[in-house]
Amino acid sequence: MENELNLGNTIKIDIPEQDPHVVDEYEKAITTKFRPKIWSKFISAIREYQLLEPGDHVAVCISGGKDSMLLARLFLQLKKHTDFDFDVTYLVMDPGYAPKNRELIINNLKKLGIPATVINTNIFEIANMQDKSPCFLCAKMRRGALYNNAKALGCNKIALGHHYDDVIETTLMNLLNAGSFQTMLPKVKSTNYENMTLIRPLYLIRERDIVGWRNYHNLEFIQCACRFTEHTVATGSGSQRAATKALIKELVKNPHANDSYLRAMFVDLMHKFFLSFGLEKSGKREWAKGERILIEELLRLLGVLKSSKPAKESKYVTTVLNE
Repeated sequence: MENELNLGNTIKIDIPEQDPHVVDEYEKAITTKFRPKIWSKFISAIREYQLLEPGDHVAVCISGGKDSMLLARLFLQLKKHTDFDFDVTYLVMDPGYAPKNRELIINNLKKLGIPATVINTNIFEIANMQDKSPCFLCAKMRRGALYNNAKALGCNKIALGHHYDDVIETTLMNLLNAGSFQTMLPKVKSTNYENMTLIRPLYLIRERDIVGWRNYHNLEFIQCACRFTEHTVATGSGSQRAATKALIKELVKNPHANDSYLRAMFVDLMHKFFLSFGLEKSGKREWAKGERILIEELLRLLGVLKSSKPAKESKYVTTVLNE
């Protein structure tokens, strides 16, 4: 059929085996210059949220952007220097990249020494057949293809490159544009794919530090996986995420955006949110605890609170937030 999803064609990016005692420029930079801001926080997230367990097989999903490429490089380094019992597969889902983007991704994989498997699909082609809003169908198909292929390769966990700033931006986007309070958790068990878990090991790493790593090595990555919207993402025009980034910058640099000011604003928002779902009936103490954790996490991600360590998620909060 003309619109049938094709998942059959794969290629392997072969990387010459390196002497384990040889340290390349990327490994050296991560363990020295970027150790406090990137490597240490990567390890902290894995320990804090128990993202890895003995016997795990992790599919590191690489979109081609700076975040997922760094994530792959961190896992490559972790696997090289630890005797912890886990396996890793580097997976690139090609939904139909423009030729220049595909070439750039493959060149970066070779440059960074990442032995990835590239799975070719025609997802963009199918999604673009929709008259309206192809993004939802595209995202759904890409996630389904990712989970199915990861499972076929024997993986039980999928690692995505969402970082610290993605969490607060996504939370505010949902709050302001959809009127819902949904955010990203560092570890989520899939409800649709049995024995599969989604993890976000960059959860504690700031985007500015990833940009610093990219610039330090003069690396160039694709701006957006979608060939139909990459111009919008590159320029920031019409992008809700770009608008949210701008809003956050204004809040942080605003002299009135202090702890008490933002706390009062988010207390009011969260109070209305909990009331709208009748969650106050679960008990005032637990309600207040959940509200406090959510508010402090937003403030912490905005950089208003001094502590950079996220509040520990409670059982209550986990039931409210989704993946």
